[in-house]
Amino acid sequence: MAAATATTVIGAGAAAVAVGRYASDVALKPSASHPIPGDSRLTVHSADGDHIILTRSLASLRPGIYGLAGAGCHAVVGPVVHGTAHPPDAVVRRLERVTHGTLRPGTRMRMTPQVHIGNPHDALGLACADVDIPGELGPLPAWFVPGVRDTWVITVHGLGTTREHPMVVMPFLARHRLPVLDLAYRNDLGAPHSADGIHHFGDAEWRDLDAAIRYAVRYGARAVILHGWSTGATMALRAAANSALRDRISGLVLDSPVLDRHATVRALAAARHVPRALLPLVVRAAEGTTGLPVDRPADAPDPEVLEAPTLLFHGPGDTVAPWAASRDFAARRPDLITLQPVPHAPHAAMWNADPDHYEEILRRFLTPLM
Repeated sequence: MAAATATTVIGAGAAAVAVGRYASDVALKPSASHPIPGDSRLTVHSADGDHIILTRSLASLRPGIYGLAGAGCHAVVGPVVHGTAHPPDAVVRRLERVTHGTLRPGTRMRMTPQVHIGNPHDALGLACADVDIPGELGPLPAWFVPGVRDTWVITVHGLGTTREHPMVVMPFLARHRLPVLDLAYRNDLGAPHSADGIHHFGDAEWRDLDAAIRYAVRYGARAVILHGWSTGATMALRAAANSALRDRISGLVLDSPVLDRHATVRALAAARHVPRALLPLVVRAAEGTTGLPVDRPADAPDPEVLEAPTLLFHGPGDTVAPWAASRDFAARRPDLITLQPVPHAPHAAMWNADPDHYEEILRRFLTPLM
């Protein structure tokens, strides 16, 4: 009986570990087609002219401008419209445009900070070139938007988005004549795949950003500004700490940086419906899968090693990357890091919540660095 009981316990433990490993792999392979916390599905009630009526939820009530993505359809929605008749379980937003497809009643959509699709020329009318950046795993595709200045901005997307996401700031950067290099990195569509195919939250991916810095310097950049979202912001921090060309980095713009890996893994696993009881196993399994140290959950580079001025946008309501980690990070270098809170914004959507304010803060930061 004792042997049978032990076998049962061991079997249950092994099964739990296996489930934990499976769930960790789910959390470590986020993509634009998989949900992240706050990425709720909405139903289109109707779309007519410049108005769209959507399911009423915390997501559909957010202020600002967002992409609306669904099967075979993409649109851009603006702020909530008040004073228009609508059912009590719905909300009216301004419909900026339908990029492709048809917004039929009953269509299931999700709001995303990725507003534009396509490339900078087709989506924004900006001159751009497709370039390949030599990376350690192979050529990395990128868009280059030319500008007359010799300070380049290298943009890096994060969790659940693609290199289309940074296009939200490209019109602003183009107005200020800054060249932009928008990077796709390992495991992105069209980029080389790593052997394990998982996301290392910037710990490995930063070397692709380092390759982009080398490319920019080789082709004429006197200095570079790294602008990253989510794990792209974490990549920027790692590059600023570790790159052999870190002296060429004149500024960092961090949007919703992932500074506490444990909290983010838990949030991503929960969003994929992993039971709460398994979340500790997910974190432990993720440590083993990525090879990142168990005793280093808050694994951002030490702010004491930073040398470049840093602008950090973050929302106190972020459910993916805890706001407290950014607040504490900035407090350790008040001489170098400017923290800009953005209320009512989900993860990596600081621009979306208030584009004009975001761009004005960004303008003030970038002006002495151009």
